[in-house]
This record gives sequence, structure tokens and C-alpha cells, in this order.
Amino acid sequence: MAVPKKKTSKGKRNQRHAHWKAKASAAAQKALSIGKAVLSGRAQGFVYPINEDETEA
Repeated sequence: MAVPKKKTSKGKRNQRHAHWKAKASAAAQKALSIGKAVLSGRAQGFVYPINEDETEA
């Protein structure tokens, strides 16, 4: 089984963790923006299905 040769420093570990957190924050912000665009009817650049049965009911 592969094992690391040397211990990873705290700085490198913290840097990796901060990058991971930043990616999650950016993804959440983008999802919120897309959701707001869909609800307001200003959505452009992607296709989402609309069920005609639900709109008529």
C-alpha cells in the first residue's frame, strides 16, 4: 500500500483545506444565482424542463 514519504506540513494542509472550502463557497453562490434567475424568468444559457401538466393544474 502506498504511503507518504514525509509528513505534510500544517501550512500545506491548511492551504489545501482553504482551497477546498473556497470551491464549495463559489459553487453555492453560482447555484443560488442560477436559482434566482430561473425563478425570476431571466434564465439564459441553459435549458431546464418545464412540465406542462403542472402549469395547467
